[in-house]
Amino acid sequence: MASTVFDDHLADRRFALLVQSVTDYAIYMLDPDGRIVTWNPGAERFKGYSADEIVGEHFGRFFTPEDRAAGLPGRALEIALREGRFEAEGWRVRKDGSRFWAHAVLDPIRDEQGRLVGFAKITRDVTDRMRAQEELRATQAALLQSQKLQALGELAGGIAHDFNNLMTVMRGSADFLLRQPDLPPDKRNRYLHVMLETSDRASRLTAQLLAFARRQPLEPEVLDLSVRLDALGEMLQRTLGDQYRLELDLAHALWRVEIDPTGLETALLNAVLNARDAMPNGGTLCLSTRNLPLSGEDRVELAVRDTGEGIAPDKLERVFEPFFTTKPTGKGTGLGLSQIHGFAEQSGGSVRIESELGRGTVVRILLPRTRKPMAARPAGALAEPLPAGLKVLLVEDGEHVRYFARQLLDDLGCMVVEAANGEEALAALAGFDPDLVFSDIVMPEMGGLELAARLRERHPDLPVLLASGYSSKQFLPGDERRAPMLRKPYTIETLAAGINALLRGERVR
Repeated sequence: MASTVFDDHLADRRFALLVQSVTDYAIYMLDPDGRIVTWNPGAERFKGYSADEIVGEHFGRFFTPEDRAAGLPGRALEIALREGRFEAEGWRVRKDGSRFWAHAVLDPIRDEQGRLVGFAKITRDVTDRMRAQEELRATQAALLQSQKLQALGELAGGIAHDFNNLMTVMRGSADFLLRQPDLPPDKRNRYLHVMLETSDRASRLTAQLLAFARRQPLEPEVLDLSVRLDALGEMLQRTLGDQYRLELDLAHALWRVEIDPTGLETALLNAVLNARDAMPNGGTLCLSTRNLPLSGEDRVELAVRDTGEGIAPDKLERVFEPFFTTKPTGKGTGLGLSQIHGFAEQSGGSVRIESELGRGTVVRILLPRTRKPMAARPAGALAEPLPAGLKVLLVEDGEHVRYFARQLLDDLGCMVVEAANGEEALAALAGFDPDLVFSDIVMPEMGGLELAARLRERHPDLPVLLASGYSSKQFLPGDERRAPMLRKPYTIETLAAGINALLRGERVR
C-alpha cells in the first residue's frame, strides 16, 4: 500500500513538473465553478498574468466583453459537462487588453466516484496561423476575381461585336422610318417589330454581362440546362471567335437541376475559354447534355468537348488544383478548372475530366436532378390593369427615359408628376400626394436608394419602386430587405406587373 501511494505521488509530481515546463501552451485547472486553481508558465507567457494575480479568478475574464455578454464562458462549461469536452477557437484577451486568437480545449475532471472536481483547460495562441490563413484566402479570392475579370473581358469583346450589330439594325430602321413617313402600315409595322426584337436581344445581352460580372451569388434556380445552353450559344460563339465552330448537342426532355445560374455561366465560360486555348489553330467545341440514371441519385451531365492538344496523364490528376495550369507562363491563372470544380461541389455534384494527347479533352459536370417545377414565367401579352386613377411620382434624370416612362404611365391611366432627381421628388411631395413613387436608382445629387431611404423615414407607408439597368441585387441603406426593383429596359407589361406586385405586397420580378 505504501509503495502504491508513493508511486501515485511520484506520478503526480512528474506530471506537475511536465506542466510547469511547457511554455507554448496555457495549461491550468479550474474548480467546478470555473475559478482558476493552478497556472503554468505558458499561461503566464502569452496571457500576461502571474499565478499570484490570477489564481482564484474566474476564467471568464479571458473572454472578450462580447463573448461574456453572450454567456460563452458558462456555455463552455455546460458543453464540457454534457458532451465530455468543449473545443473551439476565438478571440481571447491578455492582461494588457490586447487580443489573440486562441484554440481552447476544456475537459471535465472527475474523481473515482464520478464526482466533478473541476476542469482541465488547455489554450494555445494560434494568431499567426489564423492570420496566415486569412491572407491566403484573401489572395485566392483576389486571384479568382482577377481570373473572372479576364474571362469577363473575353466575354465583353464578343458582346460588343453583337451590340454594334444590334445598334446598326435599330439605327438603320429608325432612320428609314424617319425618311419614309408615308410607308404603308404593314411595312412600317415590320420595321417597328424589327426594332422591338432587336432591343429585346440587346437587353438579354446586357443581362448576361451583368449576371456574369456580379460578385455575389444568386439564389439557386430550377433550370433546364438544354434551354439555358441554347440561349447562351450565340454569346459563346462570339466569345470563341471565327476560328472555332461551336456545336450544341442538347437533350430533349432533360431532367431539371437546381443551381446558381451565375455560377453555371461562369463555369461554362471558363470551360469554353480553356477549350479555346487548347486549340490555338482553331477547332470544334461541342456542348452536350444528357440524363444519367445512376444508382443512388439521378444526375444531369453537361459535357464540354474540344478537339485540342489534350493533357498529359501525369498532369491530368492535378488540373483541378487552384493555381495549377498547363499553359505557358503568363497565359493563365490556373483557376478556371478549380472554379468549375468548386461550382460542381457547391451544387451537390461533381466534375470529371478525360483527355488524350493530340485528340482533345472533355470536361463532364454532373449535377443532381431535382423534381421541383420551374418557376412559372408570365406569358401575358397585355398589360395588367392598374387601379383606376393611380397617382405616381416619376423620378428619372434622363429626359428621354423620363418621357418614355411618362407615356407608359399615361397609357396605363395614371396621374403623373415628374421629378429629375431625389431632391426634386421630395420637394414635389409638398403639393402632391402620390400612391406610389417610381424612381431610377442612379441619378445625380440624390439617387434612388437614398430617396427611398428618406421616404421610408418620412412616409413609411408610401410604396417605392426602383428601376435600373445595373445589377438587381440592390439594398436599401440600413435595411436588410431587398429594394423592390424593376430592371431596365422595361415594357408597359413589365412596368404594370411590377407596380401591381408592389401594391399587393408581392415580390417584384
